This record gives sequence, structure tokens and C-alpha cells, in this order.
Amino acid sequence: MRRLAPLPAAFYRRDAESVARDLIGRYLVRRLDGERLVLRIVETEAYLGAADAASHAFRGRRTARNRAMYLGGGHAYVFFVYGMHFCLNVVTGEPDVPQAVLLRAGEAVAGAERMAELRGLARPPRPGELAGGPGRLCRALAVDRDFDGHLLRGGDLLVARGEPAAAAAIAVGPRVGIDYAGAAAAWPLRFADGRSAEVSRPRPAAPLSASSAGRRARRGGASRRGPGPRARRAASGAGST
Repeated sequence: MRRLAPLPAAFYRRDAESVARDLIGRYLVRRLDGERLVLRIVETEAYLGAADAASHAFRGRRTARNRAMYLGGGHAYVFFVYGMHFCLNVVTGEPDVPQAVLLRAGEAVAGAERMAELRGLARPPRPGELAGGPGRLCRALAVDRDFDGHLLRGGDLLVARGEPAAAAAIAVGPRVGIDYAGAAAAWPLRFADGRSAEVSRPRPAAPLSASSAGRRARRGGASRRGPGPRARRAASGAGST
């Protein structure tokens, strides 16, 4: 079935902003105990690496925690936050250019009952309760640090072609929970399917064109392709997805 076919490697070899937008509507597929659980991705956030004060790789920072961000497009970067939540990111671009896309929310396509069980829900979930938010999404699919560095094109966790959202359906806005990031906190790098009830709150509301305007405003800071080779060499040790 074409919708369940893995995305090609070239899909991920782009900047995080482009991939974050194009992931809306794609399927996140988890194989668990012989069952296939499928979420349609409805909300993402892009993190632009060394030039993005909200990124775990700000100023070229490398740690044991963010190692997967440097593996290149198509790998998973999974981190643990607040002592209770796992968060799943899709790494983008070329190796050693640490950009990533946080998967913030999904809506069930297959395996909803098992997801509710994994979430500990004893009744039918309300909108956004099953996988609305990065921590809920990971719990619904039993994703943890074991998937850190996993190539998302096969095995027990992959991103499939799914049902890409039309540009007219995509809403954008600033990312959530990054007030510490200065000017980067206002960048319109959060993307969502404006028709989905599963998008986390506060819901982004600006049209997709706001993302293009934001990109033009950022030129000279975080670029579409990330820092060049010279900048990466200079940032040899110094950053949050």
C-alpha cells in the first residue's frame, strides 16, 4: 500500500523547516508485538541547529544526549525531558549539520485501541488526548530512547508517505515552551494541520505564507541550509529541540 511506503532518503536531505512543513499528513508507523500502529502526523516544529537558540545544537553543541542530531537526515533523535516525557524528532539535512523536526501530535489511523491502552486511557480519548503533544505521541507508540539514532525508513519505527496535507490546510506559528530563546522564540517554525482536532494547544493560526515571511526575516541568522562548513569548524564544541 503506497501510503505505508517509507519516505525516500532524499526527503530528509533538506533543511528542517521544509521537512517540518512536508511531514504534515505523513504516517508514523510503529510495529509492536506483531501489530501495526499508525499515526498521521498533524503537528511539527523545526529546529535549525547551530544558529537557533532553541536547538539542542545551538552554537554547535555536541553531547552524548544530542549525538543523533549529527547523523544526517532520516534518523530519529529521542530525548527525555522533565524527568517524565520522551520526545521524538526527525533529523534532517546532511551529516554534521544538526537540524531536526520535533513531532508534536498525531491522529490515529490504525491501532487506536492499543495506543489508548499504552496511554493508560480507560475511556474513549477526547480530542488531543491520545497523541496531542510530543510526550503523549511517544507514549501512544511506546517510543523511548531505544530508538535514538534509529533510521526511520524501516524496522519497528518508520515515517511513511501517508496523506500529505495541502498547503491551504497548514497553519503556522511560533514554537511552544522556548521563551528562553530570545528572538528565535518568535520564529514561525511550528506547523499543523489546521483541520485536525488532535493539534496541541495553543493552536497555530497563521497561514503557511507566514512561514515564508519568517524565513526571509531570518536570513543572515539561521539559513535554510544551516551553517556552512567554515561555521561548523569554528563551532567545534559549543546548545534545545
